Amino acid sequence: MPKVKVKRKSTLIDMTAMSDVTVLLLTFFMLTSTFVQKEPVQVATPASVSEIKIPEINILQILVDPQGKIFMSLDKQEDRVAVLEELSKEYNVNFTPEQVNKFKLINSFGVPIKQMPAFLDLPTDDQDRLLKDYGIPIDTTANPSNEFKAWVKAARAQNPDLRIAIKADQATPYPNIKNIMTSLQDIRENRYNLITTLKSVPAEN
Repeated sequence: MPKVKVKRKSTLIDMTAMSDVTVLLLTFFMLTSTFVQKEPVQVATPASVSEIKIPEINILQILVDPQGKIFMSLDKQEDRVAVLEELSKEYNVNFTPEQVNKFKLINSFGVPIKQMPAFLDLPTDDQDRLLKDYGIPIDTTANPSNEFKAWVKAARAQNPDLRIAIKADQATPYPNIKNIMTSLQDIRENRYNLITTLKSVPAEN
C-alpha cells in the first residue's frame, strides 16, 4: 500500500506587525524620555523624605563636589550666552565668537572668569577632563563681590523665572554649604531647593 505523503506546511511567520509595534514603541520612548545631562563631577546626594519635584526648565543648578568646588548649569542656551556676556563686562574679559559658541553648548561650567577664554580654547575632551579641577571662586573674605554671586546675579537678571537648586555631595563639609547659602542671602536669593535622594521609609506593621 503506497504511503500517504503529508503536505508540509510553510513555517514562514509574517513579522510585519511585530516590526510595526517595535518601531512605535521605540519612537514613543525617544519622544518621551529625558536625557541625563553630563556633569563634571559625580556626587552622592544626602537622603531625605521630601518629594518636591524640581521643574525641568528655568533651572540654575549649583553643583558642589565633596571638596567644596562649585559648578553651575543653566538649561537654556540663550541664558548661558547672556550671562557670559554680562560677566565679561564686569570682569573686563573678552571672548571671541568661537569661544561664546563653545560656552553656549557646554552643559556645566565652573572656571574662574579670567581663565575661561583659555579653557574654552581647549578641545572638548580636555575640557571634560580638566573641568573638575577648577571650580567657581567663592572667597567671602578676600573678595566680597565673589564670582559665585556675580554668576547668580547675572543669571537672575537674565531670567527672573529661574529656580535655584543646590546639589551637594553628602560628604561636602557644612562650612562650604554655609558659604553658598550666605552668598545667596547676600544677593537676596532666599528661595532655593536642595536636591536629595528619596529616603525609603519602612512600612508600618
